[in-house]
Amino acid sequence: MGLGNPGPEYEASRHNVGFRVVDTVAGRVGMALTRCRYRSLFARGSLHGVQVLLVKPLTFMNESGFPVSRWQQALRLEPSRIIVVHDDLDLPTSQLRIKVGGGHGGHQGVRSVLEAVGSPDFLRVKVGIGRPLDGQDAVTHVLGPFEEREGDAIQAAVQRAADAVELLLQEGLEAAMNRYNVRGARQARMA
Repeated sequence: MGLGNPGPEYEASRHNVGFRVVDTVAGRVGMALTRCRYRSLFARGSLHGVQVLLVKPLTFMNESGFPVSRWQQALRLEPSRIIVVHDDLDLPTSQLRIKVGGGHGGHQGVRSVLEAVGSPDFLRVKVGIGRPLDGQDAVTHVLGPFEEREGDAIQAAVQRAADAVELLLQEGLEAAMNRYNVRGARQARMA
C-alpha cells in the first residue's frame, strides 16, 4: 500500500512518495494500477515469485485506512502481511527506515491505517522528506513539491524504497532492515 493523495495537484507533493514507490515497483514488473475497488487503484501480479497486490488509495491521506482495511478483510490478511509505504518528515530527505509496529508519529495516513486495521503490526517503509523550514507550516511542507535541489536524492530514495519492498518480499523484515536502516554516508554508498 502506497500512501498519498489522489489528483494531479498532489502528484509531485512530498506526501505522495508512497504512491511513487508503488508505481516504481509496479513498473519494474510490468504491472499497472488501473483497476479500481474499495476506493483504491490496484494491480495484482507476481513479484519474484510472490503473489502481490499493489494498492494506491483514492481517499485522501487522512482516510487511507478505509481501503487498507477493506483489502485486509477481503484477503483475510494478518497485519504482518501488509506493507505500507509512506513519507516521514522526521527523517532527513531521502533517508529510509523500515520497521514493524509502533505509533503513527503524527502522520495522519498512518493514524488512519492503525485505527482501521486495529493493530500496529503492519510493515512500514518510510521515506524521509525532511522537516519544514523554520516558520513553515508542516501541512504546507508535506503538500508542497520537493525543491529542485532535492530531485535526484528523492528519485534515488524512491528507487531504494522500491528495492526495500522487493527485499521484504524475498528475504523478510530482518534482511530489509539490515540493508536499509542505515544513516548518512553508508546509505549513500549503498544506493
